Amino acid sequence: MAMLKLEHTGIMVSNLERSISFYTDVLGMQLVGTLEHNTPGLKLAFLSYPGQNAQIELIEGYADRLPDEGQVHHVAITVDDIEQEAARLRELGVRFLDEGITTLRNGARYIFFAGPDGERLELFQPAGA
Repeated sequence: MAMLKLEHTGIMVSNLERSISFYTDVLGMQLVGTLEHNTPGLKLAFLSYPGQNAQIELIEGYADRLPDEGQVHHVAITVDDIEQEAARLRELGVRFLDEGITTLRNGARYIFFAGPDGERLELFQPAGA
C-alpha cells in the first residue's frame, strides 16, 4: 500500500468543450480522454503535457455558476490499493467526505477526504490497478 504520485487537479468548468479548446489550443496540453461520470450531468476531460504524468481534470456539471476566480475542486493522489490506504487514513483520524469508494464506468476508483483546512483531496486508483 502506498501513495504513488500526484494524479490530477480537478477544475470545475462551465463549458467542457470550450475549456478543452483553451487547454489544448492555447496552453498546448494534450487531451488524454473524456468520460461521462456515473452521476448524470457530470462530464470529465483529462489533459496533460506530453511525457508528464500529472493531469488536469476538467469537470462540467458540478455548479451552475462558478466564482469569478474559477474553482479548483480537488487534488488527487494515485494509490495502489484504495481500500488499504483509506483504512490507514481513517485510523489516523482523517475525515472522509464520501460514504464509500466510487467506481467509475472505466473501472477507476476514488474517494474524497478533507485536508486540515477542509481542502478536498482524493485517493485515486486507476482502472486495472
